[in-house]
Amino acid sequence: MEYESDFLVIGSGVAGLLFALKVADHGTVIIITKRNIAESNTAYAQGGIASVFAKTDSFESHIADTHASGDGICNEQVVEMVVKDAPARIQELIDLGVKFNRNRDNAAGTAELHLDLCREGGHSHNRIVHADDLTGLAVEEALVDQVRRHKNITVFEDHIAIDLITRSTRLQRGMIVTTHEDYCYGAYVLNRHTTDIETFCGRTIMLATGGAGKVYTYTSNPDIATGDGIAMAYRTGATVANLEFVQFHPTCLFHPEAKNFLISEAVRGDGGILVNAAGERFMEHYSPLKELACRDVVARAIDAELKKRGDDFVFLDISHKDAEFIKTRFPNLYAKCLTFGIDMTTDPIPVVPAAHYMCGGVATDIYGRTNIQRLFAIGETACTGLHGANRLASNSLLEALVYAHNAANQAIEDSKNFKFEASPQLAPWDDLGAIDSDEVIMVTHSWNAVRRLMWNYVGIVRSDKRLARAKRRIDMIQDEINEYYWDFKITPDLIELRNIATVAELIIRCATHRKESRGLHYNIAYPEKNDKRWKKDTVLRRPFVS
Repeated sequence: MEYESDFLVIGSGVAGLLFALKVADHGTVIIITKRNIAESNTAYAQGGIASVFAKTDSFESHIADTHASGDGICNEQVVEMVVKDAPARIQELIDLGVKFNRNRDNAAGTAELHLDLCREGGHSHNRIVHADDLTGLAVEEALVDQVRRHKNITVFEDHIAIDLITRSTRLQRGMIVTTHEDYCYGAYVLNRHTTDIETFCGRTIMLATGGAGKVYTYTSNPDIATGDGIAMAYRTGATVANLEFVQFHPTCLFHPEAKNFLISEAVRGDGGILVNAAGERFMEHYSPLKELACRDVVARAIDAELKKRGDDFVFLDISHKDAEFIKTRFPNLYAKCLTFGIDMTTDPIPVVPAAHYMCGGVATDIYGRTNIQRLFAIGETACTGLHGANRLASNSLLEALVYAHNAANQAIEDSKNFKFEASPQLAPWDDLGAIDSDEVIMVTHSWNAVRRLMWNYVGIVRSDKRLARAKRRIDMIQDEINEYYWDFKITPDLIELRNIATVAELIIRCATHRKESRGLHYNIAYPEKNDKRWKKDTVLRRPFVS
């Protein structure tokens, strides 16, 4: 089966959905998403969206905070552009029906409702716009509602992309072979219900598949976060950058029955303190900002505390605050913790760091364009230059909004003023000779092996020896995957395994290349930052295979 549209969007988080809505009046749009449309990293984003609204705040301050968090390698043009565009993009969400929390400005002697602004780690002012503690879900639901209503948008749920198709794509055992500076025409996609592999074509292809937290054993991400867009783009010849900078969220709930449940940054922002198993507050020994330090500092502090004491977790305690304030400010967190027998109004919450956000990804310009013509990337899939070596809290949803807007405007302009080369007659997927697998254990074993080696060797603290060991093991695992991949019929699990292995390799290579410690990348062999040699991006590109 072959489908055609003017705009093909792969992914259904805030970035992909907003892009789809913005281009839908200018052509037909197809959205393909590997589960249901609302299942995305966006829906799990608790904190909020950073933007300057308070009179005491300023763009200059938000810009400075972003650069401080990014540890010297943020793109100055990008940071300024994103920060200054933030209020307009949030107003756009309000117009689309997102209901952010508001309060009355009694100090000013007025009854006017204003956006309720919170503070999170790394921010010098209260500037986090939020919808209770489920901001991402509120945004996702509003966008899904609009997408469902639009006559020009067709959604294909339970469809998982396998590989991108370019002008020179041809199937060759072990890989999709393409040339660089190519044109992207679409993607081969597995229909999870029929198990058929279908061809989707578009005049513009948008990758918005989210992050890759499932590369690690412990992650705050949902199961869908397997780095699909990054892996597919790299195999196609797209440039990727800064994948050594993996943000580990300091506070994921530690409980045997709690899967991937994040304890929001906002808990620390509103007065939560970190204590070890002995009840001792420890952040003052690691940063003058204590619990309000940037995430990389807090995550490393917790990691050090756990290693020093031999504990499995620390505690995040906000029970000293008023109980009604906690219930009102964190209704979802409060209710969720109760299901695990934890009353956060009286009890400290056991927490552990977990892989949370990819600061690197597919390299793009300010319009979301990659080096492959007709191929865009936005959201966590992309590396835009905003985050540098470490993302400032609540800048991620903001980045997705701004780049969806920029990319949509550019794609619309391209469709009006640039005559695209006509799509070729695309060959259907060829699985001749492939058989159903009777060795599913290979997929399960390799999946666990990749995630465990990344957690043990390429986690919060790294070393040259650990990275070298990880590279040897990932190479062996990938050899096994490629052999299996072309002998047996494609399954969703096999697609995701192949992708997490690809992203794992890229993270290892980027981490090995950077001979310093900066932001989220900490190597005990090079504990200091070296601006003279390493104040730059780490860039990778797949060698051309003829």
